[in-house]
Amino acid sequence: MIIVDMPHVLLSDSIAVELEAQEPWPQPITLYQPYEVEQILLPDNANCLAVQAFLKMCQLDFQIEPRKNAEFMSPSGRVPFIKCGTKLISEYDGIVTHIGSKGISLSDHLDSAAKVDMRAYLSLVNNVFVNAELYICWVDTAILNAVTKPRHGSVYPWPLNHYLNWQKRREVIKKLNVLGWYNKSLDEVFDDVRKCCIALSERLADEEFFFGKDKPNELDALVFGHIFTIITTPLSNNKLAMIVQNHPKLVNLCKRIETSLFSPQAIDSQTNETLEFKN
Repeated sequence: MIIVDMPHVLLSDSIAVELEAQEPWPQPITLYQPYEVEQILLPDNANCLAVQAFLKMCQLDFQIEPRKNAEFMSPSGRVPFIKCGTKLISEYDGIVTHIGSKGISLSDHLDSAAKVDMRAYLSLVNNVFVNAELYICWVDTAILNAVTKPRHGSVYPWPLNHYLNWQKRREVIKKLNVLGWYNKSLDEVFDDVRKCCIALSERLADEEFFFGKDKPNELDALVFGHIFTIITTPLSNNKLAMIVQNHPKLVNLCKRIETSLFSPQAIDSQTNETLEFKN
């Protein structure tokens, strides 16, 4: 029989976490994502932009590495992912958690109740916007044929492009079916997005940022990524963008973040790209 001294085990874990937080950041961080001009799709672009905004809010240096096979390089099969030294960390939540383990957080100033509230809204954004974007790109036939298939398969030769499109669509449909989104109508998807925008607008109220007047947090970065991408992505059906634009508080939040982080005056030496907000 093996007897484990629990206090010593917990102490060892605590020391390990503390030592990891004290390790210097390998600079710069490399952020991997699909090619923006010809390949990236609405949901991936939103997630990549959210991570870029988050890293900038944390004042962490990073460089963007576009790769045509970024999702196949990712540990989870989803983009974006970052490389920190020898570690690969994928997706927004995973990246936020990893950086938090290093002692860098945008919400340390919040009390416990506010942190619980923030996590609930993060979950809302992920559950509604991400699934709605996936539905529009991979289930709505018009956008699937006119936008999704040509862009997703653009970097691969025939017939590999057709196979990868079929494989990705099957994967997305399986996920949406499990979550109860696949059998929704397009109008029901739009209605869910509308309700989400109303909830976010009410929570933001008249503040400059969620949970604070002058300090953005993880929720601001995530909302910015999705709202900004929806507004600036041209689609054959622009109703999603119209729904978002009917909520000026969210649009103005995006403009504030875009101006403070991505304008020419705010661009740091780690990225050569600026974003253009299309009215």
